[in-house]
Amino acid sequence: MNKYTILLTFAMFLASAAPAQKWTNYTMKNSEITGNNILAVATDNRGTLWVGTTQGLNSYRDGRWVDYSDFNEKLKNQFVNCLTVEGNTLWIGTDDYGVIEFNDDRWFEHSEETRRLNMKYIRDIAVDHVGEKWIGVTLSGLVQYDGVNWNKHTAAETGLLSDFILCVAIDKRDRKWIGTNDGLCVYDGRRWLSYTTKNSKIPHNITLSIAIDKDNVKWIGTLEGLCRFDGDNWQIYNIDNCPIPGNQVNDLAFDKEGHLWMATDGGVAVFDCNDRWDTFRAGDKLPKCMYQNVVVDRKGDIWVGSDEKGLFCLSGYKMREPEAEVPSTDADVAENQANSQGGTENGKPAKTSKGENGQTKEPEADDRVRLTPYLEEGYITITMNSPMAEVTFLNAKGEKVRTVPQYRNGSHINISKMKKGSYTVRVKTSKGTRTVKFTLK
Repeated sequence: MNKYTILLTFAMFLASAAPAQKWTNYTMKNSEITGNNILAVATDNRGTLWVGTTQGLNSYRDGRWVDYSDFNEKLKNQFVNCLTVEGNTLWIGTDDYGVIEFNDDRWFEHSEETRRLNMKYIRDIAVDHVGEKWIGVTLSGLVQYDGVNWNKHTAAETGLLSDFILCVAIDKRDRKWIGTNDGLCVYDGRRWLSYTTKNSKIPHNITLSIAIDKDNVKWIGTLEGLCRFDGDNWQIYNIDNCPIPGNQVNDLAFDKEGHLWMATDGGVAVFDCNDRWDTFRAGDKLPKCMYQNVVVDRKGDIWVGSDEKGLFCLSGYKMREPEAEVPSTDADVAENQANSQGGTENGKPAKTSKGENGQTKEPEADDRVRLTPYLEEGYITITMNSPMAEVTFLNAKGEKVRTVPQYRNGSHINISKMKKGSYTVRVKTSKGTRTVKFTLK
């Protein structure tokens, strides 16, 4: 059998792979932003950041803040719940005044339609491929606007699950995906489909956010985790099976590399949509609060809004490169032969094979295992396909110095009190065992 190990030298890793990143926090105390409760963020093609708060609308560009209640008094102390950019037009969703358009210093308020269609408490606005607007209204359904005509879709008259709309997204086939408090709806212009906990694997009916990737795969944030849905298969990510910092996924956004950013009740995370995560947990790397929205600007900076701590900007971020896959070694197999009490695969006895002298070998792991050190924080994480593992640390003499019997995929292992030296980390799942070596200096 071929022998492979991976040597992770912490000092070298720090010098070569640690991203030069910086968090900046904007609040009413240290900037001219008009509110600390950030309800919406958006960026336009001119490089302007738009920020909606419970006290109005702001813009930020080249270090300068602008309060737009100075130009439209209806925005003063107004809840600006959502912002959508269409070319040079900013669509503004408010509590009291419905939809407001802003285009090169011109304002269009649609006050008559707001009264007629009861379009107060706008929650989200999406623009489809022909320029029609799809406006999600809290407690009042989905409003369609083609630039001339207004049409309202309600649960009583259509296949919409609920009039309590939380989010709207348009896919590459121009289908409308509508998140409600009673489940997820899809509308293709003729037919309605719905996905709930009763007819699908979506983990919760309260659907808070939707993002669609370049392959037209839907990423859906719910009250109980993140979903990947390709039209046939559901994959669920939650705090029990991955490093996501919170199950309440309030907002989603893709960066130019195709990485998925998420704002949650437990912090901020980025996922490469395969197997790599990076997390910024509330109370650890970020203040304790609710993280409500996220957007990526044209420079690649990440902007995140909170419910009470203002606006955060992450600049200079670069996701760590993936580590190499680590197969089992002969030494691991030999120890498994001596210590194994029998393995299982999917609840069934694991397949075994006969080695020399008729000895039974424990199966090799077909699980990918990656170890990532976080030096400044004093911990490591291990990611794998299995949700749980037994993790054992062995020193240079091969002596067991530490065991984590029920390690949860992607969670933290504190290394701040471990002695300096070389270690072998043995990761044992139901599929077998893999090892990773690293040196703590």
